[in-house]
Amino acid sequence: MRCKKSSIYCDLLPTDIIGLTIYRQGDGFEVIKGPIFTNFLIADEINRSPPKTQSALLEAMQEKQVTIGRQTFSIPKPFFVMATANPIEQSGVYNLPEAQIDRFLFKVLMDYTTKEDEKKILEKNTDFFSINDFKLKKIISPSEIIKMQEMVRHIYVSEQIRDYIISLVSATRDKKKNYAKYIEWGASPRATMGLFIAAQAEALMNGRNFVTPQDVKNVSFDVLRHRIMLGYEAEAENLSADGIIKKILEETVVP
Repeated sequence: MRCKKSSIYCDLLPTDIIGLTIYRQGDGFEVIKGPIFTNFLIADEINRSPPKTQSALLEAMQEKQVTIGRQTFSIPKPFFVMATANPIEQSGVYNLPEAQIDRFLFKVLMDYTTKEDEKKILEKNTDFFSINDFKLKKIISPSEIIKMQEMVRHIYVSEQIRDYIISLVSATRDKKKNYAKYIEWGASPRATMGLFIAAQAEALMNGRNFVTPQDVKNVSFDVLRHRIMLGYEAEAENLSADGIIKKILEETVVP
């Protein structure tokens, strides 16, 4: 990562993430893999990197592979990308490309902590303790995560639930709805797939081998809020994507 010492802005390059090909005299060309070759990738304040760098994650997030030069490398399984973005910052940040936003399964909103949680933060402040002081232990292996992912795929989804999911996503694109004037672009087909998979996972975590309408509702806000592009009228009336999703859930017939 190349940083200017006189500024807090850092120019993170795509090669800093995915890797690059270098030439060593006497040995020829060599591929140096970047930090993306891992199981869990955390992109802290991802909107501080330029759009071109953000887009370097697209192939990895969609295809679970990375192309460096003329070679394509598979990423170890399981592969999971988690990113944070500060909603308050305005300077030195960039909007994420819509194509990349769409590849995140969830967008989770985090508000201020409760007093009880903030007390725990004080007690476990990493400024006073090192990571080793917490004596973290391994609780699950990559192979076990892959097995759970396979279990999710076998959770039963009835035809009625499938139609319900499609109706929810289609409602974000319906120009006849009374809230359509607030939506610039509706949710993509990835939203349909996201609701489907997330509802299966929700059912599994609740100890069931079938999906209910409530499972779909439980994951709807996290799956849809970043896939609905609001227009200027919504901003003028201080209407959020969550407000639109709430209306859609209220108006869509539940099977």
